[in-house]
Amino acid sequence: MSFNAFWYLGLTALSLALLTFMFYKKRNNRTLIQFLVVIEIAYLIEAVIYVFLGSYTYHPKLIKHNAYYDSHMGALASNLITIPVLATFISVFQLGWGWIISCIGFLAAIEWLFVKLQIYTLHWWRIEYTALGLLIYFPLTKMLYRRVLHPFHGILHSVFLFLCIAPISGTLQFLPFMFFSNREYIPGWYKDLYVDTSAFGDVYYVCESLFLVFMTKRKWTHRWLKYAVTALFFAAVTVILKKVGILHSYVWWDPWVYILYPLAILKFAEVIGERLSSSPIPPPSQKQS
Repeated sequence: MSFNAFWYLGLTALSLALLTFMFYKKRNNRTLIQFLVVIEIAYLIEAVIYVFLGSYTYHPKLIKHNAYYDSHMGALASNLITIPVLATFISVFQLGWGWIISCIGFLAAIEWLFVKLQIYTLHWWRIEYTALGLLIYFPLTKMLYRRVLHPFHGILHSVFLFLCIAPISGTLQFLPFMFFSNREYIPGWYKDLYVDTSAFGDVYYVCESLFLVFMTKRKWTHRWLKYAVTALFFAAVTVILKKVGILHSYVWWDPWVYILYPLAILKFAEVIGERLSSSPIPPPSQKQS
């Protein structure tokens, strides 16, 4: 294990331990829903400042063949795990300002340490920006969790359904081409091919998630038709993107992965959609009391 990877994996392991503790203490589906929601909020912020605006670069040295995709692994450690875990911890236990300031201080210290260790490079970004952003993000997640504890209907149900499935869609969109270089997107937005691919990948997964929310909300007599239409839709998207020169696939299985994984997300969306519209089930200890 490289020196850089040790720090990133160590921070990830600590965060996952805290996440396990939370799921043990708060044994209800609202904890998972909250975790997914705060991940997607972090993803959307990161897409803007990190991918589109080039705020900083991570150096975990986990992907050897591509430095930019290696940086994405650091972004995942931060925005898929560490920051969302702390946000979930603060929100599900409704912790006060003392805890919020302490968590912000911890993350700012980690950011400073990673810069000093030269395993994380700031460009135009500053640690103060991180602290200010978290000062808004953490209290916001507390407010969201208080809403998550109640059933959702109408437009709010669609919004939170999107926030629940989008981080899964985004992660599954990026991981294959990060590890296997199976595809590239070339919309021509950036000179750097990998930034171009990542920027379009962000737009793709958001649009994909919106479509899956739309399909989830459709009430069809024959559910298999919903899956068939979804598969045909993403097959058509694949063909169109290839025809216009945006999508370049390099392995035979690439189109199949991006046509089939939305079907799994659609199934998950149907389950989460039902959970969102129902009242939360209290953990066993509360039931007994």
